[in-house]
Amino acid sequence: MLLDVVKKYYGEEYDLNCAETMLYAANEEYGLNLSKETFKTMAAFGGGMGVESTCGVITGAISVLGILFTKERAHESDYVKTLTQEFIENFNKECNSLNCDKLKELYRNDEVRCLNIVEKGAVILDNIVTRERNKQ
Repeated sequence: MLLDVVKKYYGEEYDLNCAETMLYAANEEYGLNLSKETFKTMAAFGGGMGVESTCGVITGAISVLGILFTKERAHESDYVKTLTQEFIENFNKECNSLNCDKLKELYRNDEVRCLNIVEKGAVILDNIVTRERNKQ
């Protein structure tokens, strides 16, 4: 389950930001076989893109949706857009914000950093991915 894998990657051993954690964990859980170069794409998305804006859990999760459910490019279908909207709506409902600064106020602590936010995002993402993969 994705929830278990995010706990591993968000720990001190890997020292990943929230966006990186989502991609690394999804790569392992869903067998994406991503390259090291692909993982680097998430480096700038942690900490709300470095300015405490949109949470890295969100950007990481929607990158996973894009990888899994886009055939070649986004304009082929509204499918990924619909899944992205679902993820964002569910995340906002569960966490009461989409922005890093507000989420940190609500959930972050020095001991586990933002692990509980990462876990919430992982559950939401895993539910969507599992449902959609079962349709295929």
